[in-house]
Amino acid sequence: MTSSVNPIPTVVPTSTPIVQSSGDTGDRTLWVVFVIMAISSIAFYAMAFRVPVQKRLFHILTAFITTFATVSYFAMAMGDGVSTTHHTIKESHKHVPDTTTDVYRSVYWARYVDWSVTTPLLLMDLAFLAGLSGANILVAVVADIIMVLTGLFAAMTESESGAWGYYAMGCLAYLVIVYQLAYHGRAMAMSKDSKTGTFFQAIAGFTLVLWTVYPIIWGIADGSRNINVDAEIICYAVLDVLAKPVFGFWLLFTHDAMPETSVSLEGFWAHGLGKEGSLRVGDDDEGA
Repeated sequence: MTSSVNPIPTVVPTSTPIVQSSGDTGDRTLWVVFVIMAISSIAFYAMAFRVPVQKRLFHILTAFITTFATVSYFAMAMGDGVSTTHHTIKESHKHVPDTTTDVYRSVYWARYVDWSVTTPLLLMDLAFLAGLSGANILVAVVADIIMVLTGLFAAMTESESGAWGYYAMGCLAYLVIVYQLAYHGRAMAMSKDSKTGTFFQAIAGFTLVLWTVYPIIWGIADGSRNINVDAEIICYAVLDVLAKPVFGFWLLFTHDAMPETSVSLEGFWAHGLGKEGSLRVGDDDEGA
């Protein structure tokens, strides 16, 4: 009698590790964005020197945003702001033993360092434009930092469930930012005057739309690894250019053309510590 049972393989099939890293297209993109950020920074500093120091708040904040981005993109282009993560994909089979595939993917952690500094500065631009209270600004900035850090942890962890757990935390933090800008920010901007309110709604809406795309890109890049690293770099590059240089030029040109949006800072910002701000220990008359 002939057996109908197929023999069980004695050799466990193996798979070749998958390495996902940047190619020439991604590397060139990083250098191009570095140049864009550097030129934008120079332009913003030049625009700052054209106005009195009391009215440079938006100019300085915006210039700092692209300055940090310049450093970040230089680091990524040089290969100094990147690490490799390892993930193991398990596949089940009916008639043969289960197989695993090792996936090694480049993660640009310098990008998250950049976002942890530049996105709070960008939020401060919008907050000062709207006239948000200190309490609202603090909540928005803390939520923003939590959002960026959880994104970094999600990208670096080797646990699939852990990555999506961090991702969910980051999305919740982002909803807090949306609430602060769309509700409190809009209400405060509209209470100033119609021009400021309309401008705030436009530029804040533009920012929130861009920021909503970031987690989508993360989900299909670092999250599920459905797109290659070059495509990830290009997607983030386009978003960063729109969210920083384009945002900055729009804000500053409109700010310079609309006196209603001007914020004038005197005191320490403009003049440093004068006599009123000097520290004195003891009393001059004591011990005489």
